[in-house]
Amino acid sequence: MYCGSCLRDNALAAALKARGHDILLLPVYTPTLVDEVNVSEEHVFFGGISVYLQQQSRLFRKTPWLVDKLWDSKLALKAAAKRSIPVNPKFLGEMTVAMLKGEHGPQQKEFEKMVHHLRPLGKPDVVTIPNSLVISMVAPLKRALGCPVYVTLQGEDLFLENLHEPHRTESLKLIRDMVPQADGFIAVSEFGARLMSSYLGIPKEKMHVIPLGVNPHDLTKKPPEREPGPFRIGYFARIAPEKSLHQLCEAYRWMRHEGGLPPSRLEAAGYLAPEYKEYLHIIERQMQEWGLGSEFHYHGSLDRTEKIRFLHRADVISVPSLYAEVKGLYALEAMACGVPIVSPRHGSFPEMIERTGGGLLAEPDHPQSFAREILHLYREPALREQLGQRGHEGVREHYTVQTMAQRAVEVYSGNVPVTA
Repeated sequence: MYCGSCLRDNALAAALKARGHDILLLPVYTPTLVDEVNVSEEHVFFGGISVYLQQQSRLFRKTPWLVDKLWDSKLALKAAAKRSIPVNPKFLGEMTVAMLKGEHGPQQKEFEKMVHHLRPLGKPDVVTIPNSLVISMVAPLKRALGCPVYVTLQGEDLFLENLHEPHRTESLKLIRDMVPQADGFIAVSEFGARLMSSYLGIPKEKMHVIPLGVNPHDLTKKPPEREPGPFRIGYFARIAPEKSLHQLCEAYRWMRHEGGLPPSRLEAAGYLAPEYKEYLHIIERQMQEWGLGSEFHYHGSLDRTEKIRFLHRADVISVPSLYAEVKGLYALEAMACGVPIVSPRHGSFPEMIERTGGGLLAEPDHPQSFAREILHLYREPALREQLGQRGHEGVREHYTVQTMAQRAVEVYSGNVPVTA
């Protein structure tokens, strides 16, 4: 899958490199998969196969490092990453707790490998780790490298909230106990800063915001339609219940059967995990029962070129997430292409739309509210064009990789006021 956190971190590293900074982007678990030039290093820390084996058996916690290279290789990790493996909630919880125990857990050897590899590289000015689920890296990195270590916060609250007990409670306690060890925390939105400060008990003086940024060089404005076609509503995100494709389908049914929308198209794209294939099948069957099956199409997971083509075909993009997202990278990409968005009135979307002016807000968990806002855009082509233009310009003013990189330099150099 194209992970939003990998896309964000790779884009930030590339932008910092372009500004002349010396950056090492080091993958964890598996090689990164991104849709732009990948600037990450070859070496993968905490190789996913090693971590799994050490979690399962004490034997693999004692194997020589040279032997571990067999399954830590990029080839082996890529092969494993391509497999469609359903997630076992119990094992996921056990693994999360184990990783948070850090040097005192089953993956102790992986922490020793990390320090052994990084220490000879010299003392960096700063290290930042990708999320609080690996906050156990902070203490050994500070000891080994003698530099400040920051923790980025990228929506792991959803993951933690979905862990089964007792793993959820234990994981949260472990993270909160390690908060004092970090020199700072980086949120990717103002909403994310407020949410995670409360959720993890992070002191105000340690929280900073580096807003998301996209590379707009190829996110060009949607070309004008040469020939009139059906109205196209796009959904671009993971196919999962919490992202609420099913509610967008309900909104579409209401628009078609009660709202006066003529035959149109509802098109979806995004990563589909094995455990959610039945969820998509239920949606497809429901659309058939409503007599709308021919108007719905799932395009699969798209690379960057396909993604831009998908966005250009849409008249509006809407993802009615049931949970309050701290990121919403897809919304920025849609607006950068001049496509208006209809997003839930929670999470990072209100601040995003306030800054860019590129969309409308609907009430969360309310399909008819989304239907009304989308119908409004259908009936007002001039408004669609106006919002599309605002979003196109607003993203370039507030949410570019260059803006993200500049803010990162300010934060990491200490030249930044405390977040309100």
